[in-house]
Amino acid sequence: MSRKRTMSTKQKIALMTGAATLAGGFAVVTMSMGHASVVCDGLDQALRNNESFIAGQRANPDAQSAARIANREAVIKQINVQREASGCGAAPAAPAAPAAPAGQGQGQNQGQNKNQGQAAPPAGGAGGQVVCAGSTVTLSGEAGAPAASSNQFPLGTRLKVTNLDNNKSTTVSVTSTSGSCALLNNAAFEQVREPGKFLIRKARIERVG
Repeated sequence: MSRKRTMSTKQKIALMTGAATLAGGFAVVTMSMGHASVVCDGLDQALRNNESFIAGQRANPDAQSAARIANREAVIKQINVQREASGCGAAPAAPAAPAAPAGQGQGQNQGQNKNQGQAAPPAGGAGGQVVCAGSTVTLSGEAGAPAASSNQFPLGTRLKVTNLDNNKSTTVSVTSTSGSCALLNNAAFEQVREPGKFLIRKARIERVG
């Protein structure tokens, strides 16, 4: 005669509690991994931006290139510290150096970009001309007052950057060159960032003023 073993109420509660704890722990790990991935993506993009800028300066140096390169190397060092603290993996491969020194052709391209930016001045004073549609925005790692760097707009250009994920925006002047349409320094990025993120995937960049 077989005897069926039945679970007491306490045993059932203990089993259900253990299963819930296990599921909750798995969810926390999954969310942590997703958060780390977002952070590392932003840091990797910042690293690539600065490495591209250094490669461009070495390919087409001028009187200020050495100082710019030294500044960006310090920024890269800080980014790598942040990557290690965030548990990111191997650093992304450094961009290849330009095939040819930046000469007249590149200068003409930059001039065309600037002319295109100036061809349609913003209507009214509230909004601006949307530029670089689809571009992501990250930070340069540079200190100082809120500012931006750009590879398309001359120094002094006013750019309004809006994070469409939280509708926060900042309007800053371009104070240096970089490898991106708009690269925000630390102070400017703090004004529009989402907590813990180093990359704005949905951004609107406008040329204003």
